Order: sequence, then C-alpha cells, then structure tokens
Amino acid sequence: MATGLNTMEWRHDGRARRRPPGFWRRVCRNPLALTGCVIIAVLLGIAALAPQLAPHDPLAQNLDARLAPGIWAGNLVHPLGTDELGRDILSRVMYGTRISLFVGTVAILLMNLLGVSIGVTTGYFGGWADVVLMRVVDVLLAFPYIILAIAIMAVLGQGVLNAVIAIGIVNTPTMARLIRSVALALRERQFVEAARALGAGWLRVLRRHVLPNAMPQIIVFSALSLGETILYIAALGFLGLGISPPTPEWGAMVSTGKDDLVLGQWWPSAFPGAAIMLATLGFVLLGDGLRDVLDPRMRA
Repeated sequence: MATGLNTMEWRHDGRARRRPPGFWRRVCRNPLALTGCVIIAVLLGIAALAPQLAPHDPLAQNLDARLAPGIWAGNLVHPLGTDELGRDILSRVMYGTRISLFVGTVAILLMNLLGVSIGVTTGYFGGWADVVLMRVVDVLLAFPYIILAIAIMAVLGQGVLNAVIAIGIVNTPTMARLIRSVALALRERQFVEAARALGAGWLRVLRRHVLPNAMPQIIVFSALSLGETILYIAALGFLGLGISPPTPEWGAMVSTGKDDLVLGQWWPSAFPGAAIMLATLGFVLLGDGLRDVLDPRMRA
C-alpha cells in the first residue's frame, strides 16, 4: 500500500494523480538503456579491478608459450590463449579496458567543453562569431573523421594525451552543430525572452535556461559518441598511431594479431576485437535508451 501511495501525488482539488516515474526508474524500464548500463558497469568493474582480476602480468613474455590456444584446447593457465610474444591475452584485454575507457571519457569531456562553448556562442549570440566559427566547423566536417584523427596524431605524435586531444577535436564539430541548433531554438522561447526582459544578463540566461534545456541532447550525444570514440581509439591503435606499445590497447592487439590469422591462430585478434564490439555496443545502446528516457513525451 505504501508503494502505491509513494507513486501518487495529490492535486489541489483533492484528487490523486499518478506521479511520473523518476529518471532511474525510467532507465530500468527501458530495455536498451538497462542493457547498455549493465554492459558499461561490467566494463568499468573490469577496468577498476584489472590488477586483481587479471591472471597474469599483461607485459610478461613467455616465448615458450607463444600463440598457445586457450581453454577450448584445454589450456587453463591462459584461458584466451597467448599472443606472438607469449603474453596472456585475457590479462591484456582486461588492462586494455582501462585505456579505452579512460581515453574515451576524457576525449568526450574535451568534446563537450569545446563543442558546447562553440555551439552556445554561435547559436545564442550570432553575429560575426557565428559566421567565423561555423565556417571552421564546416571545414573540419569536410574531412573524414578517421583521416582528421590520423592527421592530428601524425602532428602531435603518439601518447595518451595526444590521443585524447585528437579524438576530442574530431568529435567537436558535430557537438558544436548540435548545440548551435538547440541554442538557436531556445533563444526565441518565451521564458528566455522573459528572463532578458526582467534584466537577467546573458551569463545568467545561459546558466539558468539555455544549458539546462540543452542537457538532454548533450547527455545523449555524449553517450553515443563514446561508442564511436572507442572505435577511433582502436583504429588509431590498429594503424600504429595510438597508445605506444607495449601498453595493452585493443586496436594495437588486433593489428599485431592479424598476421597470425592466415596461420589459423585467430585468438590474438578475435578477443580484443570482441571487446571493442562489446564496448561500442554498450554505449550505443545506452545512448539510444537515454534518448527515449529523456524525451519529455515519454514521461507521461
């Protein structure tokens, strides 16, 4: 009975009306968002507990056990097998989770910082800033994303920081375009015009009205972009432009294992490839689910 009362709210005329479910309850009711949350929670747990969960040192080499098959061949010491240097693939995949999630998360934060700033500036204020910044955004959008990331990494060099900068810049133009369209629509809304008429400055209007109303689009696009970012990190690692070896990184593991495919040793590239697919799927499902959860029309 108490549960039913907690989901009700009382109107001024004394009649009960069912209270719209909260955010986390809507997430739990959405299969896509819930599945994405479970996948990402598992990946975060693996990344946080990699030193405790990994059965071996990811950098330890054992040339006597190179390209050994895994548990399907009865190898319980290396359940997913070993690579061309005898390193345990399961341990390297676990530690690679840390690299992909860290670089992806920081790159998305950089994308939000740059993209939201540019989008709000051009959409709300307009004028010459809109013309100049949007032409720069158009030039960046004209390049294929992976080509632009490769060009930036070629200039900056390898490293975690440079990978964050490259991927953050690659994702910025799309975020800027999205927030610009949101700001253009919001600045004409009545509550924004009323705030300006009451004497609110531009900073207060942006902080209290524009950014809070743009937050659903920012959250959804960030979740979807994290899935793409995982692919960009892997692509840079596959091409040898990502994280410097011997640091375990999924894309680099796929690259080094591809030469063994013709010899029938599929596991050095298959398992890091599966990890890339799983991480990307988790963030895409979360983004699609959040798009439904944060839609005001779904709250009734």
